[in-house]
Amino acid sequence: MINNTTYKIGMMALLLFFTTAGQISKAQETKTLSMDDAVQLSLQNSKQLKLSQAKVDESKASLKQAKENRLPDLKASGSYLRINNPTVDLKVKLGSSGSSQSAPPKIDQASYGIVNASIPLFSGLRIQYGIESARYLDQATRLDAERDRDGVIQNTIAAYVNLYKSKTTVNLMNENLKQSKQRVADFSNLEQNGLIARNDLLKVQLQESNIELSLLDAENNWKMAMINMNLMLGLPENTVIDIDTNSLMQPTDINGKLDWEQTALMHRQDIAAMSLREKAANSGIKAAKGEYFPSFALSGGYIALDVPNFLTVTNAINGGIGLQYNVGSLWKTGSKVAQAKARKQQIVANEEMISDEVRLQVNKAYENYVLSIKKIEVYAKAVEQASENYRITKNKYTNNLVTTTDLLDADIAQLQARLNYTNAKADAVVAYKNLLQTAGIINQQYIKK
Repeated sequence: MINNTTYKIGMMALLLFFTTAGQISKAQETKTLSMDDAVQLSLQNSKQLKLSQAKVDESKASLKQAKENRLPDLKASGSYLRINNPTVDLKVKLGSSGSSQSAPPKIDQASYGIVNASIPLFSGLRIQYGIESARYLDQATRLDAERDRDGVIQNTIAAYVNLYKSKTTVNLMNENLKQSKQRVADFSNLEQNGLIARNDLLKVQLQESNIELSLLDAENNWKMAMINMNLMLGLPENTVIDIDTNSLMQPTDINGKLDWEQTALMHRQDIAAMSLREKAANSGIKAAKGEYFPSFALSGGYIALDVPNFLTVTNAINGGIGLQYNVGSLWKTGSKVAQAKARKQQIVANEEMISDEVRLQVNKAYENYVLSIKKIEVYAKAVEQASENYRITKNKYTNNLVTTTDLLDADIAQLQARLNYTNAKADAVVAYKNLLQTAGIINQQYIKK
């Protein structure tokens, strides 16, 4: 009995060990991703793109529905009726000539079936222009989906760079904290030997505490950036993404501002989509004017009728051409045409506004990128200056020429300069990708070959 209990306890402990080990392994899962890999993952798992695809599917179905208006209509109907004892007065007398008048038939039920088919021959070109309008709108919806794809790419790049910046900040803060701890240890020895004042030791200890607090904030920012990135890429939330710094490169030579404007006007999906919507509006005007004209249709049908004891009709096939015209359209269609023209005017105005907005966006993105490149140059000099300043200040402190406060200020300035330089290089990547997005060409490098 004791051995059996011991065996069960041992198996439970073993199971618990493997479960815990699996959880630890899962929690420590690390995945190295380049920027391009991250973009591809986000494109595969983006909920925004799934919504865009649903809109594309809807527009495709609308186009199919418009085309189906050219197909024939086939309608079938039938009824079975119970009838009371009606009074039947036949104007055509039954029976042969000279015979006595027959008693009226007893009718208590009736049934009939009708099948009608019609094919539109002419409907004032409403069907044709309806298909044309639906086709333009379908193409515009696809371009909207491409624009959403551009947005997903840019958001992923920004999140990837933000993750890099937060991780770099943690690394620099950890490095600075080690130096601060070593400084506290050195100052403690000096204070114990009576070589420095207690106040100087407190100053370096206070700086150590401040760095620890800053490190906690930096680690929290890094964790939140990691969770945000994992959600965007469709990865488990506890995945640790290792940034590939080689993918954070950007060119320093770019075209002029006017070249980027022309590129944007040729490649921006929202401009092309608005142009297609204008064409759809033109087709809508023509379709509205089509109501001024009559409609012609080729029709045919079959009728079967059975009234027991009275009448049976079979093989009653009919066919012909039908004409339909609503005279009221002469005074009602004008308002519909006016509405269609007003919708076109709105689209034209929006198209002009979008064109101006694109130019503004390109100029802003271009200037931001140029600014980011200049910042890199300035911060690179600042790092050199801050490092040299700290070296000189430290030598002066060793020779009792400056105070502890001066030394700590120089250390903080050096750390801040390194952070600024690192962030400036990362921001330049985002600025360049944003320039590509505003020019409408960021999607080209991520199209599957």
